[in-house]
Amino acid sequence: MSKKQIKTTVNGVEHEILVDSTWTLLETLRDQLKLTGTKEGCSNGNCGACTVMVDGQSSCSCLVLAPEANGREITTVEGLADHGHLSPVQDAFVENSGLQCGFCTPGFMIATTALLNDNPHPTENEIRLKLAGNLCRCTGYDKIVRSVQDAAERLNKA
Repeated sequence: MSKKQIKTTVNGVEHEILVDSTWTLLETLRDQLKLTGTKEGCSNGNCGACTVMVDGQSSCSCLVLAPEANGREITTVEGLADHGHLSPVQDAFVENSGLQCGFCTPGFMIATTALLNDNPHPTENEIRLKLAGNLCRCTGYDKIVRSVQDAAERLNKA
C-alpha cells in the first residue's frame, strides 16, 4: 500500500490528508474527515447513496479514488447548509416529505443541487432522468420529484 499526500477542499475548507492509494473518496470523507452524511450503499456506483459533487458535478464517491481528489473541490451534504440554515434544496425535501428513512436523502440532495446548478428549470422528465442513478426504497419517487420541483421554484425566486 502506498500513501500519498493530497490537498483538497471539502465544503469550503482546505484539507491536507495522507491517504492510501487504494482508498476511495467515500472512505476518506467518512473515516478521515468524519463527514458521515455521505452514505455507503452498494460500493459499486449503482445506488447513489454516496453522491457528492466534485468540482460541481455529481459523482459517486465510492468510485473515485482518494488521490483523484487532489486539487479538487468536494461538496458533501454537510456543505449544502449555510451557517446552520438549510439550503433551499434541503428545505424542499423536508417540506415535501422527499425523505423517509433518510439513507438515500444526502445523495438525492447533492444530485438535485448539481442538477439545478446546471439546469434551473428542469422538466419532470429531466428530473427523473438526472436522478435515475439514485435509488430509494422508502418514499417512492413522486415526493422526491416534487421536492426537486419545489427547490427549483425556490431557487428561481431568490
